[in-house]
Amino acid sequence: MALLMTLRAGGARLVCTGNLNSTQPSTVEFLRSQGITVFATQTTDPAAHHQSLEAVLAEKPDLLLDNGGDLFAIAAEKPYANLRGGTEETTSGRTRLLPLRERLNMPILVINDSPIKQFAENRHAVGQSLFESYLRFTNRSTNGKRVTVFGYGACGKGTAACFRNAFSTVSVVDIDPVTTLEAHLDGFVTPLRDEAIRSADIIVTVTGFAGIVTAADLPLIKDGAILMNGGHFPHEIDMEAFRRHPDVTGLDRYEADHIETFHLKDNSSFHVLGGGHMANLAGPRPLGNTAESMDLGFTLQARCLERVARGEAGADSCIVPVPRDIDAMVASAYLDLAR
Repeated sequence: MALLMTLRAGGARLVCTGNLNSTQPSTVEFLRSQGITVFATQTTDPAAHHQSLEAVLAEKPDLLLDNGGDLFAIAAEKPYANLRGGTEETTSGRTRLLPLRERLNMPILVINDSPIKQFAENRHAVGQSLFESYLRFTNRSTNGKRVTVFGYGACGKGTAACFRNAFSTVSVVDIDPVTTLEAHLDGFVTPLRDEAIRSADIIVTVTGFAGIVTAADLPLIKDGAILMNGGHFPHEIDMEAFRRHPDVTGLDRYEADHIETFHLKDNSSFHVLGGGHMANLAGPRPLGNTAESMDLGFTLQARCLERVARGEAGADSCIVPVPRDIDAMVASAYLDLAR
């Protein structure tokens, strides 16, 4: 909301939507009261969410501020003349849009590729907010728990560190052996994948890729384990496959708490937080990342959109990191406020 109001103060006319599952009705109501066009509803239905995305693009905005590649993916299928480019917030979105680079052929600056975004928001803020969300959802301790973190990018590093600092034994799984070695040298346990699942009291996925924990893993999941996702899309934990699997004999949904408990044939059970959606934006009173970290990310967004709007970034800047001079400008401004 702060970013939208900043853009409007800079003279932009805004049309917007939210993310799947994390749209807050009170925020939508406030933005509409300020004369901002919002196509959004709180939903976990991908079809309903897609309709909101289509409605935004039907307005033919000049710039897109994307999150997860949703808007640019549609724009690649249905291009229109006045689209100048914009920004993409996430690693998941960059991965999704890279195969469309030639078709898009416009400046798209990837906020997540900024070192500021990596260490300030992804490592520190995402790790902290996922840890906070585990406590918020469960009201359970972390002391002595065995935690497995899938993914050792910036978000995974922060998540692993926060749980370790809370006296958990943390294992890390990553497909890259170099990254896994880094986790090992950082002092984390680095077992093979099956053992990492089998031993875990808590499993956290933060990879940006689908199918990290699937129905094939049901025999491995510990009785009473808690699963949660911190990646942008709700497909890292394959919830639909869990629900359909013949070994699942029962499912309890605690709607108010956004917790699902799966019961298996062997009389074991496990819990999934937030329906497999981003746990730090789901459940009771979701807060997401800290305000200070979001200030940095929002400033990067605003400055990058300004660069594209002024025509100072060309088609050769399609899906590239934030320009170095913008990183330096934002870092200096933050330090000036902190001193």
